[in-house]
Order: sequence, then structure tokens, then C-alpha cells
Amino acid sequence: MVLNGDGEKLLQRIAPALDMLSDAIELTTGGEQEILRLRLALPPLFASQRLMPFMAALRQHHPNLHVDMTTTVNGLTRLHDGIDATVVLVREVDAGLYARQIDRGQIVLIGARSFAEQLGRPFEPRDIAGLTVLLHNDLRDGFDTWREAIGMPELEPLTIDYFDSGQLILDAAAAGLGVAFMFDGHLAAAQDERLVLLSDQHIISPQSYWFACRKSAFSNRAVRIFHDWLFETLVPAGPH
Repeated sequence: MVLNGDGEKLLQRIAPALDMLSDAIELTTGGEQEILRLRLALPPLFASQRLMPFMAALRQHHPNLHVDMTTTVNGLTRLHDGIDATVVLVREVDAGLYARQIDRGQIVLIGARSFAEQLGRPFEPRDIAGLTVLLHNDLRDGFDTWREAIGMPELEPLTIDYFDSGQLILDAAAAGLGVAFMFDGHLAAAQDERLVLLSDQHIISPQSYWFACRKSAFSNRAVRIFHDWLFETLVPAGPH
């Protein structure tokens, strides 16, 4: 049996009331709380920078909720492979899924502090011509977006290296292997003194972080609890 569209809308509207009723019954009866398990897929850097620092607070508020994490560059493909919900970095999510935007990052240029000091002057876009650009596979058009926004669509780097790990990109930039085009929040959360912003230009990215799941997944109480906590607690505090 599968809920139709109207049934899914109704479930989303009454889910908070059902949760409150369940909690009240558990507190009144004094019975042991059922272990709730969420199978979550998300990008590695989002997991380490945005989620893990707050997991203790989530456990404190919901001690019966346990989260199995799978790090992947495209969690949407895992929603039909045993994953309950995902966080993804994409332009948009298929209309057949439930999706809610977490935030939209601003693309910035991140480089090694040693490189900036060696340059001895403010970084200029033309400097890209002799450098390697470092891009994440989820943000492959980050450089194109940047050069279009600054009005230099013909600008070409020495070459482009692609990664499927945000932390590896930050490490590569810190080692002086190239210039990373990432979100401003990634640099702020890294707190790595080896890295600096090379330019004060912040370009709005066409990609955003989204929470996504199958619409029917809201019948899973673990999904609803995590979703509500994410948008009530974590999102306002996270980097944008």
C-alpha cells in the first residue's frame, strides 16, 4: 500500500502531532524508548564540517535516535538503495522527491597563504592563466560560473584537477598545488591557517545544499525528527 499525493501531504501536516502524542505516551507509561535508526547519505565535507560538530546536541535532544552515515558524492542515487534521506549539492532535485534547500553557497578562490605572500600583491583574475584550478566533482562548473560572473569568459587556467573529496581539495590548495573554487563556508569551517581567500569576490553558486528523501519516507519517524532538527537548529547556525 502506497500513499497518494494527498495522503503524503496529510502525513507531513499531522506528523508533528503524532510525534508529540507518541512522546507523551512514552513519558506517561515510563516504557523504554524505541531505538530509531536513520540511514543518511551526505557529502564527506558537509558531514565533517556541518553535521558532526552538532551530533552530540542531537543525541542529547533525541537519545533514541541513531544515525548510520554513508558519505558519497551523489546521495540521490542511494535513495533506492536502502538510504532513508540524503544531503546533496545540486542545482535542483527531481520533483518526484521531497526536497528542501539548506543553503546556497558563494564561490570563492582559496589558495595557500604561502602563495599569496609570495605573490606580493593582490591576486588578479589574469593570474589564473598560470595556475591549476582545483574543483569538486559536485561543483564542476564552479570555475565557469566564476569567470562568467567577473566578465572574463575566455579566461583559461593552466589546467583543471577534479576531486571527489572537499577535504582533499583544501589540502591540495594548502600544499600549493592550485587554486580551489569552493564555498566560502568551506573555508570558514576549515579553520586552516595555511589557507586564505585570494580574492574578495563572492559569486553566488547555481548549486545548493538540499535535504532530500522519498516523499513516503516521512512515514519514518527518524526521518521526520532529523529533518525538523536540521532546519530548526543546524541550518541557521551553519555557514552560508
